[in-house]
Amino acid sequence: MSLLRIRDLDVSIHGKPVLDRVSLELAPGHVLGIIGESGSGKSMTALSIMDLLPDGSGMSGSIELDGNDLTGLSERQMCDIRGRDIGMIFQEPMTALNPLRTIGDQVAETVRIHGGAGRGEAARIAGDMLERVGLPREKFPPTRYPHELSGGQRQRVVIAMAIALQPRLLIADEPTTALDVTTQAGILRLLRRLVLEDGMGLILITHDLAVVSGNADHLAIMRQGQVVEAGPSDKVMRALRHPYTRALFEASSHQPDRTAGHVGTPLLEARNMVRDYVTPRKGLFGAHGTFRAVRDVSFSISHGESLGLVGESGCGKSTLTRAILGLEPLQGGSVHVDGHPVEAGQKMPKDLRAKMQVVFQDPYGSFNPRHRVGRLVTEPFHLLDNPPKGAERKAAIDTALTDVGLHPDDADRYIHEFSGGQRQRIAIARALIIRPQLIILDEAVSALDVSIRAQILDLLADLSGRYGLSYLFITHDLTVVQAITDRVMVMQAGEIVETGRTEEVFANPQHEYTRTLLAAAPVLEMSA
Repeated sequence: MSLLRIRDLDVSIHGKPVLDRVSLELAPGHVLGIIGESGSGKSMTALSIMDLLPDGSGMSGSIELDGNDLTGLSERQMCDIRGRDIGMIFQEPMTALNPLRTIGDQVAETVRIHGGAGRGEAARIAGDMLERVGLPREKFPPTRYPHELSGGQRQRVVIAMAIALQPRLLIADEPTTALDVTTQAGILRLLRRLVLEDGMGLILITHDLAVVSGNADHLAIMRQGQVVEAGPSDKVMRALRHPYTRALFEASSHQPDRTAGHVGTPLLEARNMVRDYVTPRKGLFGAHGTFRAVRDVSFSISHGESLGLVGESGCGKSTLTRAILGLEPLQGGSVHVDGHPVEAGQKMPKDLRAKMQVVFQDPYGSFNPRHRVGRLVTEPFHLLDNPPKGAERKAAIDTALTDVGLHPDDADRYIHEFSGGQRQRIAIARALIIRPQLIILDEAVSALDVSIRAQILDLLADLSGRYGLSYLFITHDLTVVQAITDRVMVMQAGEIVETGRTEEVFANPQHEYTRTLLAAAPVLEMSA
């Protein structure tokens, strides 16, 4: 018997169709993976099940839960079903959690509102649920606030909220997109265990075929509001009947056409870098402590070389980036840029800083939405002694936009008018406009759809070949590192624990932590 049955679901928003005759089915104790890129209709399908569509929406078709049609229920009736019969896990836990309330209170609130329990009973259930998702009381007391937890721990709190009343159906919308590989593997194992223990149905929504292929019993591939291919996971992965399914598979394992960087003179050298942070006082009259985020780190990047830096959240990758760029002071060691040293305590000169640029994970968050693209991409001009002006400035903007596959006319548009992939191209244009020698990419493709990620990697490979650029790829996505780097460094707890040629490290990892990362990474393979 089916737990969830969707038949011929059509959804439009202000008259514009967003879902077209979507039909899906899910049995108790099974996992349905819904895969597709941004705009394919994945999340809109989930919101339709929850009856949380935006204003101006129209819907037809049927959505049955245990044989009961949900489409004709009132808002009051749906409120009784949400949380109790259907739980939902959202992609970004910090936006799903209230930063002003403790994690225990937030889980207990679900129990009180949807389960009708009293305060004491709700608090007890909340503690039990947090224990169940791997947050034991002795280590993670319910009195903690969301900001005191890591990204993976916050996602576990959101899962505890969703399963607090043991719903029959759980919907997980991109629950692992921004998580590192070991945390991602832990969350997926947790979700699978909950399905087996409670016999509930799970809808796992993602844009990454590799994440879901080994965790779902059935797959549904969505494109432009339609289900273009569906069936048991092994059959879908064996046949890849639809061209779009094949395209997703190929993009997930895409290898850019690039020339390996040569080992020549070093462009960047880090020597015994140390970065400490001051920690709060212990007690009213206690002394401040220190936390060492970067511990005696040394490495080099040659001209034209691509170097990967991998590690879990909190290992010190981003702190190391800021120290290299001179955005944070060093307490020990030095950075050498093209042979020019910057010792600990010294400020990096503008001419050395101009040799390095950075591309961040969230392109929208790194731009001022009030400014047009033409102004945004010229922000690095402040590092030049004589920045171009007038016609020369416009020519530089046109060239930078053209280099990344955009049109010069895009300079007159605002950042909100572009897609995620286009915004990342604009971020690369901004980094490229002053012709740096090194570009640092801090999780620059981790949030992109797989086909867009493949396009950006191709673009970066092309730019490296044309301009002799060096790259430092900082990421938790091992497939990206394997695709586009010459060497890789593995970072754990502020230290570089392994380094070597990328193919050698992946084929024969020497450090136990490296083996753990590789074992946790999702592997996409066609079924035999």
